[in-house]
Amino acid sequence: MIEKYIEILNGIGESMHLGATTSLAIAEGIAVVTLLVLGILLYFLARFIISKTVNVLIRRTPSKYDDLFVKNKVFIRICLLIPAILIKYYLKSAMPDFPGAADVILKITKIYEITVYASIMMALVNSAHELYNSFESSKLKPIEGLVQVIKGVIIAVSVLLITTFLLGKSLYSILIGLGTISAVLMLIFQDSIKGFVGSIQLSINDMLRIGDWIVVGQADGTVQEINLTSVKVQNWDNTITTIPTYTLVSAPFTNWRGMSESGGRRIARSINIDVNTIRYCTPEMLEKYKHYALIKDYICEKEEDILEYNKANNIDTSEIMNGRQQTNLGIFRAYIKAYLNNNPKLNHNLTMMVRQLQPTEFGVPLQIYAFSSDKQWTNYEEIQSDIFDHIISAAPMFDLKIYQKH
Repeated sequence: MIEKYIEILNGIGESMHLGATTSLAIAEGIAVVTLLVLGILLYFLARFIISKTVNVLIRRTPSKYDDLFVKNKVFIRICLLIPAILIKYYLKSAMPDFPGAADVILKITKIYEITVYASIMMALVNSAHELYNSFESSKLKPIEGLVQVIKGVIIAVSVLLITTFLLGKSLYSILIGLGTISAVLMLIFQDSIKGFVGSIQLSINDMLRIGDWIVVGQADGTVQEINLTSVKVQNWDNTITTIPTYTLVSAPFTNWRGMSESGGRRIARSINIDVNTIRYCTPEMLEKYKHYALIKDYICEKEEDILEYNKANNIDTSEIMNGRQQTNLGIFRAYIKAYLNNNPKLNHNLTMMVRQLQPTEFGVPLQIYAFSSDKQWTNYEEIQSDIFDHIISAAPMFDLKIYQKH
């Protein structure tokens, strides 16, 4: 059929006295253009059929996973192969008398074909990535960096195939040649290589996830994106900090995920008690403190325990230094512990204590160590502030002063 078409065109050219060679060249050129136009028309026809049948059927299926192929235009990209296939199989028949020109067109078609195959692979990778992200496990194991590496490999392989095709050499010889300049390539792409290794380590060791709150350098906020070369963090002031991926492997950083997944958020804050206000309790002081409901039973039990101890050991209690005695700081510590035990906003299944730290020139630090049940930042700060508002206000009731530098 093509030969007959060329014969008709050639006859028209000769009737116009264009010369045998010119007439033949124009006839075969028109045949090639006709072949290309036919291929483009078939592409649009296939695209129309797919949009009206395949895409509609896919959207009607209960599964949403196959919708990703429509979204990423996998079938449309496959249709791009139609013109290439048509030219590849019929070009020799359309241009039999000009093999040199036919070879050039075939090379261009081959390059186009490789490019389309790479495009199809990219669409499939994007579909697979979106499918993976639809699962809950994707938040635990983000693969953004791995996807970028796969895309890079697809591009690299496509470029290598095109290069070997144009140069007429084997892929093996091209790879041998690239080996000689590998040191230069590693120097140029060292950040990408480090980022690739870093992203794999972060993923395999579950060191970082999307949504984690991390602190590294000037960055303090939520992880928004993890890719091959960088990690994007949205700070609490809504600014964005970009951190090289390999930095999170080579340097220490804080990930608050453990706190978020635990039963509470830690409160570990101290107040400094003025040393000059710490003393043994007199009977009058003890009677005063017994009026405080949270501490009344503790004082009475402690008094009986101390009295039995002093009697059993024949201790002369006429001197306050002899035997065991209660102090206002000790009773205050017991009061704070009772107050914490009665606070419904704390997690009582986790460690809770009130302890003294090493005395300093600023007094005796009294540390409250507990865990807030509510881990949300604003609520946590509110709970912590309420606790210390009460403790600071209660200290004078136990004849204690909070140290304040004048």
